[in-house]
Amino acid sequence: MYYQDYFWFLGAIALCMIFAIYASRRVNATFAKYNGVACHSGMTGYDTVLQLMRANDVNGISIGRVNGKLADHYHPTKQIINLSESTYNNNSIAAVAVAAHEMGHVMQKKQGYLFFKIRTALVPVVNFGSRLAMPLVFIGLLIDLLAATAPANVGFYIAMVGVILYGSSFLFALITLPVELNASRRAKQMLVTQGVISHEELPAASEVLSAAALTYLASLLTSLVYFLRFLAYVLAIFGRRNNR
Repeated sequence: MYYQDYFWFLGAIALCMIFAIYASRRVNATFAKYNGVACHSGMTGYDTVLQLMRANDVNGISIGRVNGKLADHYHPTKQIINLSESTYNNNSIAAVAVAAHEMGHVMQKKQGYLFFKIRTALVPVVNFGSRLAMPLVFIGLLIDLLAATAPANVGFYIAMVGVILYGSSFLFALITLPVELNASRRAKQMLVTQGVISHEELPAASEVLSAAALTYLASLLTSLVYFLRFLAYVLAIFGRRNNR
């Protein structure tokens, strides 16, 4: 039964990997498709962020430039939007869409978007949990195996704390998906409202942002499979011992 379950896990992970590869290629292909199409306003990614900050009365946010392609991100604690080389001085529809997406995150923070607040709060939890999850599980297994005088099920409870901490990464991925989708929705509205792109250019920008969302879906599915596998493993180990 164990090997059968393991093959199911390998199959699920293989499907997730295939989907992740597809999502990555889709993002790169879509960006490349519209990277050579200049938006009618002629604004670059940098110009777009400045325009949207002014229009939405956003202050205290700096704009940085990072190496690479599609490495754009908003750092809420440092109050900086980092635009990649493929976005910063690029006036394509793809570039302004990506830049506006990061401004979407800025507006989420400014307006107190619930899921953004939850995701931000989860960052230290995920970092903490990723370091302690596996050690706690192994400690639980050792206690259950070696400490005959230990209180009943104490090893199981310690191991389950590790599982819960491990699951924080899945929770983070789960919260991230609506956060990213909402940021893209805000981006499209701001781009048209502020005249960065026209209504005719909106479908192209939407295609770029929708393709990017696939990568977050792939991450969510992968983290779910790993979490369920980890949970099933711990339950199976302690279940076999309790049946002895």
